Formats: sequence, C-alpha cells, structure tokens
Amino acid sequence: MHIEFRHLRTIKAIHEAGGLARAADQLNITQSALSHQVKGLEEQAGVELFIRRSKPMKLSPAGLRLLRLAEQVLPQLEAAQAEFSALRDGNTGRMHIAIECHACFEWLFPVLEGFRKNWGDVDVDIRPGLAFDALPALQKEEVDLVVSSDPEDIAGVEFIELFDYNAVFVASAQHPLAEKPFVEAADFIGQNLITYPVDKTRLDVFSQLLIPAGVEPASIRQVELTAVILLLVASNRGVSVLPDWVVREVKYSSDYVTRPLTKAGITRRLYAAIRTEDREKPYMQELIRLAKVEARKLQHV
Repeated sequence: MHIEFRHLRTIKAIHEAGGLARAADQLNITQSALSHQVKGLEEQAGVELFIRRSKPMKLSPAGLRLLRLAEQVLPQLEAAQAEFSALRDGNTGRMHIAIECHACFEWLFPVLEGFRKNWGDVDVDIRPGLAFDALPALQKEEVDLVVSSDPEDIAGVEFIELFDYNAVFVASAQHPLAEKPFVEAADFIGQNLITYPVDKTRLDVFSQLLIPAGVEPASIRQVELTAVILLLVASNRGVSVLPDWVVREVKYSSDYVTRPLTKAGITRRLYAAIRTEDREKPYMQELIRLAKVEARKLQHV
C-alpha cells in the first residue's frame, strides 16, 4: 500500500468536514477528484475507509487507523516545512562562532546579548578559534563566523571589516617604563611579559613588534583571565600588551599606565570571516551590524 501525504490530508479533511463536498472545498479540489482519490486509496488498502451510508460521513475502523497516523505525521510535516521556510528566509539557523582573538570574548558578549533578544531561534555557540584551525573549519561548515585580525585570500570566504583597535602597553604606575611616552621593542628586554595562554605568533605584541625586531622578553607568564592579568600588572609582577578596548577602564586608574607601542602606535583591524553564501542571511547581517555598533561604543569610551 502506497500512502502519500495527500492521502493523510484527505482522510483528516473528510473526517473534520463530515462529507466530501466540504472537504473538497477545504482541499481546493473538485468533489469528483476527491472521490476518485478515496476510491483509489481504498483499492490499495483492500478495505473501505468510510461508512458511506452514514451522515455525516464516518470513518471505518481502517479509516480511523489512517486518521491516527495523519494526526501523528501531519503536524511533524508542517513543523518541518515551517522550519525549512524559516531557514530559507533567514529567520532561523546556526551561528557557531570561532574567535582567533582571546580578548574578543569580553567584546563579543554584549553583542550576543543584544542578538539573542531578536534572534532567539538561531542556535548560537562560541568556540575558541585559537585551539584549532578556525578558517579551514569555516570552509568545512564546522563554524559559521570567525573573528580574526589576519585576513587571507580564501575562495568562498569573505572578510568583513569590523573595527580598528590599538595594541596598548600596560604597566604598573611604579614601573620604570611608566616614564616613557611610548614603548619600543628593545624595552621588553629583561621584562616579564604577561599574556593570554596562546601561541606567541598569535599575539600582536610578538607578531607586530617583537618577532620582527628579534627581541625576546626575559620570561612569559600566561594567564587566562584579563582581570588577573591586570591584577598582576598593578602589583608590578610584569607588563602586558592588550587591545585598547580591554584597558579602557583602567587607563584612568592611578595604579596603571598605558602607552602606545612605538611612537606611531600599532593599529590592527578586526574582521568577521564568513562564507560568501551566508552574507545575505538576515541574522548574519544583524550580528555584524551589532558588532559594529558595539565597536563604536568602545571607541568612544
């Protein structure tokens, strides 16, 4: 017996309408076509599905069995169709984000808080992109957006500019380097440098300053939390280099000094890397919009 979704809709419509004429109107087909469909289904089943002499038209025991099946299957089908429609229209989906910038967690959380209020049907997850190759994962659809400061020429991937930031030297107000107007690579010789626990090639202070100059600090202390880094710096246990949005609240504190890296400063740009095919999705556009709004707030603090 070959049962199609239209058969289940037919059984349900006739049961609810109580007759062929009204059911045909509901299904937007002719009564003759509906009667032919029911006859064909009964021939397949080998039993009558309706007690035709009754008014209103009633289901036979076999017809009731099909009705129970229709009541189970059709709501699931309708839910799946609604989900596919929402996916097609960009109202729901998946937003798995990889971050190649350890300090970006603090910047991104307010963005996601605003995002979830209007896009609650989008599945959001964050993965620390420093723990794996985030851009290949983006190509393989393992993640949907990568926050990165290192754009690459990758087929099918776009890097959308978010905002510029400055890498800032931060030290205790009692530190000898506090007297300098800016800090250069040579100033890190003999220093205890406090960083996030990532490979040093992924840190701005190394990739943009120390590695090109061939300079190594005396020691590197890796710390997970920004608050702990700042606590250690204030205690004169070392120095650090952090994005300017991280130190915006401490630069006015008497416990710290913040200085540019080099006289000209070191400016970096943050990007959202996404698959080109996802750019027009409404929720993707909204997340990027919110990210830029949050960035403007940080730059005016």
